[in-house]
Formats: sequence, structure tokens, C-alpha cells
Amino acid sequence: VLDLKRGAGRSAAQALALASDVVVESFKPGTAERLGLGPLSLRARKPALVYASISGYGQNQPTLAGYDQIAQGTSGLMSLTGVPDGPPTKVGVPVGDITAGMFAAHAILAALVARERTGQGTYIDVALNDALLALHTYQAGRYFATGEAPGREGNYHATIVPYGTFEVSDGFINVAVGSDTQYRRFCEALDAPELGADPRFATNPQRQAARTELVREIEQRLRQRSRAEWLDRLEHHGIPAGPIMDLGEAFSNPLATDREMRVEIEHPVAGPIGQVGAPWKMDGQSGRIRLAPPTLGQHTAEVLREVLGYDDAMLQASGT
Repeated sequence: VLDLKRGAGRSAAQALALASDVVVESFKPGTAERLGLGPLSLRARKPALVYASISGYGQNQPTLAGYDQIAQGTSGLMSLTGVPDGPPTKVGVPVGDITAGMFAAHAILAALVARERTGQGTYIDVALNDALLALHTYQAGRYFATGEAPGREGNYHATIVPYGTFEVSDGFINVAVGSDTQYRRFCEALDAPELGADPRFATNPQRQAARTELVREIEQRLRQRSRAEWLDRLEHHGIPAGPIMDLGEAFSNPLATDREMRVEIEHPVAGPIGQVGAPWKMDGQSGRIRLAPPTLGQHTAEVLREVLGYDDAMLQASGT
């Protein structure tokens, strides 16, 4: 933790940046440069520096607030999320913040590889709005191809039927019927061969056209059995399906525990705390979280001493 309102704090931050391979900042555009910590200032002194800025709308839009939900709105994501007759809805996690950070990490890794070849650093400008636009994938393709903006479709797939969330006697399940062959097997699982033989539902385009009628027929049958019964029957018939879990169920489910997606670590203040595990496995091994998140400023003095050679007087002057 450094006090960037003090000259000594800014000097320490500048020195740390120049001693680093990568600098990442998410100030309001223009702020880092005013503090002497911007890409122009630092890369002029260290051309090999890889520098990444993350903001709401890019460095050329300094007046727009860069909050996740605002970007979910301007990117069109909220217009696609929710039920057709309901309001635009935000995603349940700050997906703009998360994806912008992930795209920045990808770009940083590419820049480090390029630096190994050229010796030159790179300036990377990542915007939350851009990151969310990049997630639209096939929905963007639909718009580009037709000129018509897709709308909210709830929990149903835009182009595949039946594919979505369905109510059963004790909750909800997701069902993904991805082909005409799967559809006929699905009807067998429902004990509804007449739906499989109905010419209105023979192909996916026909099922799309008759979505309302088909979904009504399916839901009437699914409500007659429990979640566990349906999941067992659907698995037996080779139909992709799964339960709708809350976070308690999700993190205690063997799908998560067998892959160490919930781990416990020791925190110096809070004691044992739960953490989400690493979502990648390398050579069959999960990534280990060896240390708890640091307390505020826990390592500031240590870093300044080891990296910059600060003594007690310099630490005090820097506001540490």
C-alpha cells in the first residue's frame, strides 16, 4: 500500500514499476499519467516494459464510468439476458470485470513472448465494454447476418429446440437435445413416442417454429416425476441433462469436490477460510493455493526493502 498523494509514495510506485516486467492499472483514464505512472512516462524510461490499462471504455473515453453493470448495459449483454416479457437483467457475477481481466492476462502473456523475440515491451488497452462485446459470439453473428438484434429468450436456446430449463415435480433441470436423433431418444425417455412421430416436430427447424406447443407438451410430462428420476432416465437414454444447483449444492457436489474446486486455507486473521480452487489441472494435478490473501499492506515494507533497498526512514517518508 502506497500513498500516491505524497511525492515519496509516487516515487516508490514509479521505482517499483521500473523494476517490474509488467504493470497493470485500472485507474480512470489519464490518472496514471498524471501520477507519473502512465505508459508514456514509464515506457520512455523502460522500453521493455509490458503495460496494461483496464477501463470501462478504453483510454480514449476518459469521461465514461467503468463499472461492470454499466458495461453490461452498453455492450448489449443485458438486452439478451432475462425472460422475453421481463426487464433487461444483469448476469449474476461481474462478468465484465472478470473477462476484461482474463483478456488482459492473455494479451500480457502474448506481449511477454513478443518481448523475448524483439526486446520491446507493449502497451495494452483493455475495455470492459470490448470484453463483453467479444462474448456475444453466435448472437453477434445472428445480428451481423440478419441486421436484427436478438432479444431475451430466457433459459431457452435461441436456435435449438428443446434446449433449456424445464420444471419437474421437485425443482428444475436443464435439458440439451442437440440433434433430431437425440430428440427421438428424448421422446422415448419421456414415454411419449407420439411426440417423436409427430411431423410438426420432426426436424429442428420445425421444432423451432412450433416451440411453444412442443415445450408445453414436454413440461406436462416432466412435471410428473422428480429431478432424480428424470436425470436417471435421461442419462440412460443418452440425453445431456443436469440439475439446477445453488452454490451450496454446487460446491459440495462430487463434480466440484473430486476436482478440488473448494479448498480450505489458513488465514492469519480469519483462521480457516474456504476458497475456490484452480479451474485448470496440469498433468492430472490441481494448482495449489499455498498462501492466504494478504492483509492490507502486509508485504509493503518487505517489498520496498527487498526490491528497492528502502531503509526505515525511506519507508516512513513513502507513507508505509
